[in-house]
Amino acid sequence: MPSVNIRQLRDTKRLKAWLRSGKTVELRERDEVIARIVPEGAPPQPGDWPDFAAARKEIFGDRILPGADFVTEERGRY
Repeated sequence: MPSVNIRQLRDTKRLKAWLRSGKTVELRERDEVIARIVPEGAPPQPGDWPDFAAARKEIFGDRILPGADFVTEERGRY
C-alpha cells in the first residue's frame, strides 16, 4: 500500500494516480499511520471491443477489396 507524509500531500498528481488506480493510500506523520485515503469506488472496467472481423465478414462476405491500389492512385493526385 503506498504511503505519503503530510508534506508529500502537495504532490497531488501522484496521489490522484494512486487513487484512480484503486489503491488505498496511507497518510503518515513521523512514520505513524494517522489516516487512510480510500478511493470512492472500484476503478472502471474496460468495455468489450466489438468483433470487427465478424462485422467485416457480414458486410463484405469473402470478397477481398483492392484497397492498396486505391491508395496508390490517390497519392498521385497530390
